[in-house]
Amino acid sequence: MEVFIRETVIPYERDERLGGHGPSDDLVRELREKAKAAGVLTPHILSDGSHLTQGETATVLIRSGLSPLGPLACNTMAPDEGNMYLLGKVGSAGQKARFLDPLVMGAARSAFFMTEPAEEGGAGSDPSMMKTTCRLDGNHWVIDGRKKFITGAEGAKVGIVMAKSDDGACMFLVDLPDPAIRTTRVLDTIDSSMPGGHAEIDIVDLRVPADQMLGASGEGFKYAQVRLSPARLSHCMRWLGLAIRAHEIASDYACRRHAFGKPLVDHEGVGFMLADNLIDLKQSELIISWCAGVLDAGSLGTVESSMAKVAVSDALFRVADRCVQIMGGNGVSRDTIVEQAFREIRAFRIYDGPTEVHKWSLAKKIKRDWKKVQEGAAP
Repeated sequence: MEVFIRETVIPYERDERLGGHGPSDDLVRELREKAKAAGVLTPHILSDGSHLTQGETATVLIRSGLSPLGPLACNTMAPDEGNMYLLGKVGSAGQKARFLDPLVMGAARSAFFMTEPAEEGGAGSDPSMMKTTCRLDGNHWVIDGRKKFITGAEGAKVGIVMAKSDDGACMFLVDLPDPAIRTTRVLDTIDSSMPGGHAEIDIVDLRVPADQMLGASGEGFKYAQVRLSPARLSHCMRWLGLAIRAHEIASDYACRRHAFGKPLVDHEGVGFMLADNLIDLKQSELIISWCAGVLDAGSLGTVESSMAKVAVSDALFRVADRCVQIMGGNGVSRDTIVEQAFREIRAFRIYDGPTEVHKWSLAKKIKRDWKKVQEGAAP
């Protein structure tokens, strides 16, 4: 994987098919053909449909993240990697054949339709605020609502739509494009690595056959929990790879660039920043490994993945920020991927739940455990 990323993918980082709303689908297809030929396409899912362990997945995804294009080339990107995991765990045999198999083969992209416009009071980090509705009409469900920040919706072939029935949250599998799902705009955002960008969507009278509901009505939040912790952790894996690469570039610059009579690395202000990078990178690697072990032992890992997401996203942002600072003017230019790494990792602190929401959740756990101790029970 690492050889493929460094020798084949990295040269594409200056390709003219890269844009503000992500790489073109033509570029993604070309990279995936090369990944398939190299034997590294969808490496986290084995030929029998089983998954690598989370620990093994980390080994692969960290290396796929060494380039912003790596996860796209190897089909380990979000949201597809998380959607594949969810369908593999929850989907019926028919749903897997129709919706999962094209994703695993890298022949299709997917989108997860959950987040809604904040200005309308819709779901964000609190999914219970969901406004999108679904109602049963004969042997179809009819869905209406608005979604926002839907990654990869433009150009996706598979959609997972979350809506609320009288029973509670539901998930539906849909073929894309569909005339009832309309993109009103693609947002201009700080990041630029996701093909299709992040879209605002209107869903008007979308009719979905009943057999395309994922699981049962009202169980959508339960299925979301299946996807949640591994998806948080895979974000940590991919962006750790990108931070490692940024640190390599900044270290090379600091060793080559001279100022005030010596290499930058010999100035303590710069050398200490690089040392701090090493510490943050190693701590990130270790907390990913720890959380992966918790998941591999069979736990949902909700608390542990929140801790990992907060610690890793904050640590990697510090790394990216230092790399920009070390490289000065070159750090804020697009002559290297350091500037992009800074932007992508800054967004990571919000994606899959902002840092503050995770800390609030952890604080609630502390309070629950305290109450148990007061009542004489083990925490």
